[in-house]
Amino acid sequence: MRDDIHWPPEWPRALDARFGIPVAGGYRACAEDFVVEECLDFAPEGQGEHLWLWVEKRNAATSDVARQLALQCEVGSRDIGYAGMKDRVAVTRQWFSVHLPGREAPEDLVEGLTERGFKVLNMTRHPRKLKRGVHRGNRFTLRLNGAVTQDESLEQRWQAIVAEGVPNYFGPQRFGSDGRNLFRARDLLARGWRKRDDREGMLLSAARSFLFNAQLAERLVAGQWRTVLNGDVMMLDGTQSMFAVEAQDSELQQRLISGDIHPTAVLWGQGGSRAMGDAEQLEQKALACWPGLCNGLERAAVKASRRALRVRPSEGLLQRDADGVTLEFTLPSGAFATAVLRELMSHPTLDFDTLPDARAAEQGMNGEPQ
Repeated sequence: MRDDIHWPPEWPRALDARFGIPVAGGYRACAEDFVVEECLDFAPEGQGEHLWLWVEKRNAATSDVARQLALQCEVGSRDIGYAGMKDRVAVTRQWFSVHLPGREAPEDLVEGLTERGFKVLNMTRHPRKLKRGVHRGNRFTLRLNGAVTQDESLEQRWQAIVAEGVPNYFGPQRFGSDGRNLFRARDLLARGWRKRDDREGMLLSAARSFLFNAQLAERLVAGQWRTVLNGDVMMLDGTQSMFAVEAQDSELQQRLISGDIHPTAVLWGQGGSRAMGDAEQLEQKALACWPGLCNGLERAAVKASRRALRVRPSEGLLQRDADGVTLEFTLPSGAFATAVLRELMSHPTLDFDTLPDARAAEQGMNGEPQ
């Protein structure tokens, strides 16, 4: 069955009822307006079989750095590790690892990377490869421009975001320009997914992300995206630990308000949803519209998992100056800065209308495809 997907989707924002539709604005006018720094919970040990490099890149993909490292170190792509994909049109700093057992790094490694515009800020050793998704999160420094910088309600919106969080939507980067990755995913899943047609799992990720966003939108419409429901599966803040709610109570709701726990929705696959009761009914209401995507993901043997419906930026700062507004905040791995920006201002890319350049951002930004 070919699910009837309309693009762009009309997924609601959380703050419109309180503040109205946000004022138009701009972001990412240049790479320096979008700075991302990876945050780990540990430091390399200084010894081991893997060479770790702390690399700054500008207007380049994470995969570009990985390929260059493999080429210069004469290793295969599987010998290169990184925690997550970072934006292309941005200045980003992140760790990479190269498996070099019993070998020193090539003498011209730093020089070769520098020639291609990649700056090596630190280089050390560690016993293990850098695995996907092990980073705690990402620190963003974003520069806004346009009419939004004169919006008198901007500070109020920002305070509400920091206090209450935002809907944890997968960003438009996940779906490609004009939703093309999603349409490709739909057609591939209808035929039967094969790894040779989707080697990096990008299309599987697009389908699962779309279904998650649809469930989140359903909870927003119902006014229950920040409410504990009977049958909810809650996630502890800052972890992947979850527990089921048999019956809602005031203590659980207070923990949600404080940011200690978050409701979740299913990332569809084999095994289905762990939710029950009222929470399951809302999930099924959203998923019933997309039987082709759901069935195709099950046939592709993707294992079901869950993702928090809400994300709260931490260490948030908003600063005005004569030329614009600067935002600083940290998000956990897998969360999208565009989900924060979408609640602050209007911009075509934030409402999934289009991407200014199909190369503007990589799939799986700020975390592994799920």
